[in-house]
Amino acid sequence: MDKNRKSNVRPGGVFGGPMGRMGRQVEKAKDFKGTMKKLVAYLKPYRVSIIIVIIFAFGSAAFSIIGPKLLGKVTTKLFEGLISKISGVEGTGIDFQYIGKILLTMLCLYFVSSLFSFIQGYIMSDVAQKVSFNLRKLISKKINKIPLKYFDKQTHGEVLSRVTNDVDTVSQTLNQTMSNTITSITTIIGVLIMMISINIQMTLISLIVIPISFVLLISIVKRTQKYFRHQQEYLGNINGYVEEMYSGHNIIKAFNGEERVIKAFDNLNSKLYNSAWKSQFLSGMMVPMMSFIGNLGYVIVSIMGSWLVIKNIIEVGDILSFIQYVRSFMQPIGQSANIANTLQSTIAAAERVFEFLNEEEETPEKKGSFDLNKIKGAVKFNNVKFGYDPNKIIINGFSVDIKPGQNVAIVGPTGAGKTTIVKLLMRFYDINSGSIFIDNHDIKDIRRKDLRSALGMVLQDTWLFNGSIIDNIRYGNLDATDEEVIAASKAAYVDQFVHTLPDGYNMIINEEGSNISQGQKQLLTIARAFLADPKILILDEATSSVDTRTEILIQEAMEKLMKNRTSFIIAHRLSTIRNADLILVIKDGDIVEQGKHDELLKRNGFYASLYNSQFETNVLS
Repeated sequence: MDKNRKSNVRPGGVFGGPMGRMGRQVEKAKDFKGTMKKLVAYLKPYRVSIIIVIIFAFGSAAFSIIGPKLLGKVTTKLFEGLISKISGVEGTGIDFQYIGKILLTMLCLYFVSSLFSFIQGYIMSDVAQKVSFNLRKLISKKINKIPLKYFDKQTHGEVLSRVTNDVDTVSQTLNQTMSNTITSITTIIGVLIMMISINIQMTLISLIVIPISFVLLISIVKRTQKYFRHQQEYLGNINGYVEEMYSGHNIIKAFNGEERVIKAFDNLNSKLYNSAWKSQFLSGMMVPMMSFIGNLGYVIVSIMGSWLVIKNIIEVGDILSFIQYVRSFMQPIGQSANIANTLQSTIAAAERVFEFLNEEEETPEKKGSFDLNKIKGAVKFNNVKFGYDPNKIIINGFSVDIKPGQNVAIVGPTGAGKTTIVKLLMRFYDINSGSIFIDNHDIKDIRRKDLRSALGMVLQDTWLFNGSIIDNIRYGNLDATDEEVIAASKAAYVDQFVHTLPDGYNMIINEEGSNISQGQKQLLTIARAFLADPKILILDEATSSVDTRTEILIQEAMEKLMKNRTSFIIAHRLSTIRNADLILVIKDGDIVEQGKHDELLKRNGFYASLYNSQFETNVLS
């Protein structure tokens, strides 16, 4: 993330109410079944591991299911032995040898059950983390393929939430819920068979509570679905708001906006609280409701079981076994409520991840490489039309022919389209119509990687990452040696101030880049451009945020950098581009004037008006 960029504060973002998507009503999951199918299809590469998990989960549940039946036999033997002693029947008593064998068998069964559970948990954790790893990898690749116009409409927090929160939600569900689901299904089937083997009548009566449970379950799940969707959406948006506010923290303090920011945050936080509270409360109701229904089942089983024992239809131990089975039967039903609840959150998260992965990508590139060493630097714009919104064209029929090695200045009022023109040259955006050529090669026929390797940029908003100074400069050419980095630093006047810093080139620039000055940051980016050695150079307001002394250094560094290169200079300070070979005067997306500085002043047109306005003084009488 660019920690040194200017805060992209939207209207109402700092001082007002909700920003971006927070203002609209959040809908339910758009396509529950479709997202579920995509998620299942995504798990196909792991089907062998999942089959093994199913087998071991089945075995774990099966071995544990046999336990209550054996425990019932132990209870029956103890009961019969006690009755025989009380009644005074000779030659009978408690058969401790039989009971010991049963208990040893149970111990072995529970050990094997635990071992199977451990194995399936281990495998499932591995699958879940691989899914999480691959989803993040896909998102990372997708980020670099999505046009910049997507990020113009999304907050950083919204995108980050999909990479972190949403992927984590999917991963946790796979890790915890899938094995629980398999175990629950196995338990329900196995327990039902064991209950029938004890007594069919008791089984049928116990199953009466199931329709009641499912009616309650479905009604709660329907209510929670929209709240979980709200929760995921609001979580992403609140992350975006926090990131935006912290990146513009100085501005907020400078304009005494703390109270308004806190108020706006509280508003967003309240929306997240309300959606999260409702979803968690409704999901939390499931367990106590299922427990209450389960307790009713225990009462029914105890009363009916006692009656059947009196009738000598079942044994005493069968009552204990049956109660255990009823409890085991109700437990997965209760878990299914939680699983269904978690599934709502997971599908909402997965839907957001798949929505991002399905976003429109940049136009496909043509195969073949482009020989960067043969570039001379000729650039031609031919009747270029462009608009960030196709219905609102901001560059209208822009045409200009630039010769190799020319220094071209682009000037004009704010919003005229100056920066947009160089973004089109870099193919950050594709033009609506017309064409752009470099050395008679249409840039649409050049791979973006090759095109951008031929172009170098020094921007007003310096971007430095948390790392050493030498590594920040080496970002211009990752294969450069230390000697080449230092040579570029000397050319950009970086070397002379680096030696005054603690640790020199190894000094770590902090996350905010606040431990060096703005001018030093700008010189570092120029050194990075020297190291990249581009054929065509773009300088976008590179001296607008520094003091006069540093500006002179930067100007000298840029003049050296521009030597023998085709250069585009965007500047508000028109005094800095007097020596440009060609000045393009842009107004409302059109070239209204072009020529050299002196020529344009003599015409006394729009350029002269812009230039003179910067040197007008008001004489106070």
